[in-house]
Amino acid sequence: MEESSSSSPQQTLIFIITTSLILILTLSLKLLTKPKPKLLPPSPPSSLPIIGHLRLLKPPIHRVFLSVSKSLNDSPIFSLRLGNKLVFVVSSRSIVDECFTKNDVVLANRPKSIASKHISYNYSSMVSAPYSEHWRNLRRIGAVEIFSSHRLNSFSSIRRDEIRRLIARLSRSQNSSLEFAKVEMNSMLSNLAFNNILRMVAGKCYYGDGAEDEPEAKLVRQLIAEAMSCFGAGHVADHLPVLRWVTGFEKRVKKIARRLDEFFQRLVDEKRAVKMKKKENTMIDHLLSLQESQPEYYTDHMIKGTMLSLILAGTDTSAVTLEWTLSNLLNHPEVLKKARDEIDSKIGLERFVEESDISNLPYLQNIIFETLRLYPPGPLSVPHVASDDCKIGEYDMPRGTMLLVNVWAIHRDPNLWDDPASFKPERFEKEGESQKLITFGLGRRACPGSGLAQRLVSLTLGCLIQCFEWERVGEEEVDMSECGGLTMPRAKPLVAMCRSRDFVGKVIHESS
Repeated sequence: MEESSSSSPQQTLIFIITTSLILILTLSLKLLTKPKPKLLPPSPPSSLPIIGHLRLLKPPIHRVFLSVSKSLNDSPIFSLRLGNKLVFVVSSRSIVDECFTKNDVVLANRPKSIASKHISYNYSSMVSAPYSEHWRNLRRIGAVEIFSSHRLNSFSSIRRDEIRRLIARLSRSQNSSLEFAKVEMNSMLSNLAFNNILRMVAGKCYYGDGAEDEPEAKLVRQLIAEAMSCFGAGHVADHLPVLRWVTGFEKRVKKIARRLDEFFQRLVDEKRAVKMKKKENTMIDHLLSLQESQPEYYTDHMIKGTMLSLILAGTDTSAVTLEWTLSNLLNHPEVLKKARDEIDSKIGLERFVEESDISNLPYLQNIIFETLRLYPPGPLSVPHVASDDCKIGEYDMPRGTMLLVNVWAIHRDPNLWDDPASFKPERFEKEGESQKLITFGLGRRACPGSGLAQRLVSLTLGCLIQCFEWERVGEEEVDMSECGGLTMPRAKPLVAMCRSRDFVGKVIHESS
């Protein structure tokens, strides 16, 4: 009995020591294996419960984001909480390069949104599809069937014809060749870009001489504008799901999507009916031919998604760029004169500028580069989302984080450009300077339509400078204020004074 009683305290002591060692070991292992807290970029103060920083989403959002960056000691990257989403905003070229080199695959996805779901055919279009085999197929189809040099060359007659029609309309707006006439350029340039894309896609001409149905065109243009307004990073309903029903946003998006789908399906059905008799050089014709051999992949659904991507991305962007470029030239007549002298000396007055001439007009190209720098048609990049944890600079980017690149701020960064706020096309005479532009994005999700946009903008601008004299309406400089939107349009449509040069009527007559 004595031995039993004396061993009990020893056993108890051993039990206590053993248990304590196990607890210490367990806690130590937990501490060692516990994930380190994420190091996130600085964030503006006053993040509110539930909504986070949603109050900051005010147009023009690219200027708001630059102000936030400056308030955080000029931080080149900062983070926001938009409802339940974490967002990184980058305004540094070096960090952008890192994003789309080291982390290009991780950041190759797109965030899901109400507009992408309903308008972009359940995230299946080229712009909205997640990084996947399906997206790679779409990209390959686009590279071969739409944006290849061969295909773009086959559509050159459309671009040439639309520009000739614009020249003719501007010429007719004047009572005589000796007088300047006031012209509103926004609608003319928008019609040019819209006609160019729709003729490529479906062979239909909507505006101007020979247009098939201008009333329908106005309805379609309005529908496309409504669809464009639904995209981007700025709608609160994408970040606070409860607002989908409170604001009626999702209901409106569904209605727009249904009307767009009906329009696209009508174009496909029309081309399918005509194709039975003859094949034409349009995007729909090419995709319908592929549908015959691979119907399981080249569905009407896929064709309509491709049409959507091309029309949404290819209409406003070109028109807005041309309008900003003309505005810059009106405010800098010495630049306009230098560009006209270049064209007159290299092309002459016996014919209009052709696409093959553009490579021999470096100053014209520099004017466009400088406009794209100061007024990028996409001031914020199309949003990316991280498919896995990664590091951006010194910071941790958790999986699911949205990435926005402030292209507008980078193009005006004084650390990257001399006198960044000034319009100086001559800066691009320096070799490699144009490589600093990120107008069309970087990495594998960069815009595949940059070649098409550059051809249309360069040729149109060259012809407008060659064929007309331009002046401001009054003595005051053209107001260069922008308004909010995906493509950063001018706050006020451009109105200018225009007069045909003497040779234009003769060349129009000979070419007709």
